[in-house]
Amino acid sequence: MLKKKYASALVAATLVALSLGASLPTSQAATNTIQVYISGDTNVQDLWVSTLVPAFKASNPGYDVNVTLDLHGVHDAQETAKITAAFATRKDAGADLIDGGFVQQLGSAGLLYKATSALVPNLSTVGRAVVSIGKGGIPYRASAVLLAYNSTNVKTPPKTLDELLVWIKAHPGKFTYNVPSGGGSGFAFVQTVVDKYLTTADRNALVQGANKSLQTKWATGLETLRSLNAYTYGKNGTYPANNAETLKDLATGLVDMGSVWSDQFASATKAGTMPANIKVTQIANPQFTGGAAYLGIPRTSKNYKAAQVLANWVLSPEGQNLIVAGTMNGMPVIPVTMLDPKVAAGLTGVDVANLRPAYFSANGNDLKSAWALAVPGK
Repeated sequence: MLKKKYASALVAATLVALSLGASLPTSQAATNTIQVYISGDTNVQDLWVSTLVPAFKASNPGYDVNVTLDLHGVHDAQETAKITAAFATRKDAGADLIDGGFVQQLGSAGLLYKATSALVPNLSTVGRAVVSIGKGGIPYRASAVLLAYNSTNVKTPPKTLDELLVWIKAHPGKFTYNVPSGGGSGFAFVQTVVDKYLTTADRNALVQGANKSLQTKWATGLETLRSLNAYTYGKNGTYPANNAETLKDLATGLVDMGSVWSDQFASATKAGTMPANIKVTQIANPQFTGGAAYLGIPRTSKNYKAAQVLANWVLSPEGQNLIVAGTMNGMPVIPVTMLDPKVAAGLTGVDVANLRPAYFSANGNDLKSAWALAVPGK
């Protein structure tokens, strides 16, 4: 009876996978051609096709790389089902390396080779906190929310959240953050203030899954945010609508300090739209949130050894330099000291070893709603 049930489950899983289409590359025998499957935007595709793949092939003769893009990850659920069915039937799903948000889900389900230094030796240089968040994925690039400040007017920027809160009240109208529902840089400031009053266990629980009961502990943090209304730019409980408006307020001198995304700030600096006197730093206790993008090597891959070579190279200083210096303006996941000094110069004051994750999506959405009800205009 058990054998019949197991066989029926396998058939059902296979039929589901087949009915979902064939977005992944066609299954093939083991070769040195690596099938990279991207679930994301065209900028991620461009990073691979225009930057990483050519450099990898130049450094590793004999290997080839094919890149497939699932724009905006619209087929994540389908690909998860396909890989699940392929694993159950011991088939090759056709992807050797996956770059996408559903990598962590695959890792949690045991469908990826575990991210260890035995699998990818260069992983030993990546902070353990970043690796553990990945649920079995291989972190390869990151972004974080930073504190931007006008170095002409702010000679010594705050180093901790407590110092920042003191600074805001001592300099009315000179700090801003955007509406949390309008962009992650504003949300990071809000979550960080709320997290100030939570235990480490509470923070971890809110990161790992939906938790309505713990949300009642946000009250003190929301009250702290409400008390800042008279001191933020505008002084009347109004806030920039999105990340771009915060950057504009800094660039035009309306404010001297604000929370910004690392990659957006770097892009603005390179484009010449951000004055040279605007600098960035990280705060601590707690620091602003950020996170890494993860790669996964499916256990269904026949080319997993070639995929290991590629993943390991991406974590090398050569690969990380390209991620930081390229058009994506990503943050490295290896120590800044391992980068080319010219590349590292733009990352002064940034700690990439201890990126602090944002809340689980359901909790994040609830915090945005709670902020909108409790903070502005009060």
